[in-house]
Amino acid sequence: MNEQNRSATVRVFIALAPPDHAKDELARVLRPAYDTHPRMRWNRIEDWHITLAFLGELPAASVPLLRRPLAGLAAAHQPLHLALRGGGTFDDRVVWSGIDGDLDGLDTLAADVRTVVRGCGVAFPDRPLRPHLTLARSRRGDRSSATEISAGLAGFSGLRWPTERLHLVGSNAGRSSGPIHYRDIEAWALGGGTGTPS
Repeated sequence: MNEQNRSATVRVFIALAPPDHAKDELARVLRPAYDTHPRMRWNRIEDWHITLAFLGELPAASVPLLRRPLAGLAAAHQPLHLALRGGGTFDDRVVWSGIDGDLDGLDTLAADVRTVVRGCGVAFPDRPLRPHLTLARSRRGDRSSATEISAGLAGFSGLRWPTERLHLVGSNAGRSSGPIHYRDIEAWALGGGTGTPS
């Protein structure tokens, strides 16, 4: 292994993802906002996720250590029934959709994920769980767009759906000024079954 590989890092988080039909349901509600607020930096629909634990920049060599323990954790947890509901903003700039349904189960899953990660010797920022989907960010100096979009989500209540997989995700966030992209490093079926290898 050369010096460059030893020092390589990857930005990592562990998440759940809504199924396509739930994302499509929310996207239909947001469609007018895409047209009326084109300067917003919209997240790609395929990247919408519910973060359970944000691990930050990790040495690439430490990521494989997470795979077996997270696979075991996913197999031990039954799917949760969640829904997308309402919306809001962080700092009047970041638009999000809220999560409804089995929030106690979601808290338990997130706590177990964090325990497993720490058991692998990985240190990470211990942020409180605030279940949401990040949808868009406003440009600096524009706070009215985010507020207006989130107000349009106030009455939104999506259909419930079962969570399917626990995702270990890598991202390029913070590495360039371009759009943020995410990729599954690996995903495991909740309650056992077949996961999706990288």
